[in-house]
Amino acid sequence: MKASQQLRAAVFTFVLVACMAPLKGYTQLASPAPAAHDGQHDFDFNIGAWKTHISRLMNPLSGSKTWVQYDGTHVVRKAWDGRANIGVLEIDGPSGHIEALSLRLYNPTTHQWSLNFARSTGGTLGVPMYGEFKNGRGEFIDQETYNGRTILVKNVWSDITPNSCRSEWSFSDDGGKTWEVNWIAVDTRIPDDVDKTL
Repeated sequence: MKASQQLRAAVFTFVLVACMAPLKGYTQLASPAPAAHDGQHDFDFNIGAWKTHISRLMNPLSGSKTWVQYDGTHVVRKAWDGRANIGVLEIDGPSGHIEALSLRLYNPTTHQWSLNFARSTGGTLGVPMYGEFKNGRGEFIDQETYNGRTILVKNVWSDITPNSCRSEWSFSDDGGKTWEVNWIAVDTRIPDDVDKTL
């Protein structure tokens, strides 16, 4: 091969590589981002009837170390093919009877859940919490006023199995630097609960 042909081949190869380099970067940039987790069934584990044992810290954020115990039931019904559910809690303990309702709604746009709560004594929904499940753990947070202070409230779901789960509530009055757990619920599934109603 003559030198001029070798030079033309080298120039052609150089130009070809130079032209293709931007396309390589373009295809990398144009690759679709990984799809967000579709969490609309993340609360399916909680559907059914449960025996619940609750430990509640009296007077949170006061330095109190006094805990009281409650026992009762937590019945959860699915709606909208899992994109929503309603739970009814009834517990009794030395500090009395508590009835509460939870309404959980999945937002397919944000891929997050909103958790909404009401107690029978108040009759209104509280401030919604927002969050999601990652690696089998759900974490939900909101901002509320408690005893005249603005605090963060966190609800964490963990230790999830087909027949048990754990839910903890905690408060932070320092912007989330530290958290004080004040409510621990350990639920155990009641067998043959499929046909139970709210």
